[in-house]
Amino acid sequence: MVVLLRGVNVGGKGKLPMADLRAVATELGYGDVVTYIQSGNLVLSTSDSSAAVAQDLAQAIAASSSVAPAVVVRTRPQLAKVVAANPYLQRGGNPAHLHVVFTEGPAQPALATRDLAAYRPEEATAIGKELYLLLPNGVGRSKLAADLGRQKAALGTMRNWRTVTTLLAMADEAAG
Repeated sequence: MVVLLRGVNVGGKGKLPMADLRAVATELGYGDVVTYIQSGNLVLSTSDSSAAVAQDLAQAIAASSSVAPAVVVRTRPQLAKVVAANPYLQRGGNPAHLHVVFTEGPAQPALATRDLAAYRPEEATAIGKELYLLLPNGVGRSKLAADLGRQKAALGTMRNWRTVTTLLAMADEAAG
């Protein structure tokens, strides 16, 4: 499984050392626990459901640290489908400009009231629980990403394409 924490170690806030995250996951009995970079990405093995992993990790992190991040979990097959379904990669988009927002529920409501034409050349496509973003000028300059981030309800947690594909490779290695 791949675990994605929202708002961890971003802009000096929500500090959670990855060694602590690994320790929490290991103490919960998960196997093959590995983190990737410092922004709350975790790969682990378990027979538990995604919902149970998300709930257990969220509670354990909150109990053992000063942060209480939202926790989004995808199985290895689910993440493989996310990679395969990227509409911008399929049409030849530059991987450096691609991002995915992982949500708990359907991603479409995040776009329902937005006039996406106003954000061009940026683009967004909702497929299932993922929101795919094409941000040719980068996420830091993105009006679309900023507006999505200002929504009242937390949309989810965003990862760049390199991180998404690296996490899939790590999950493949753990499963292999």
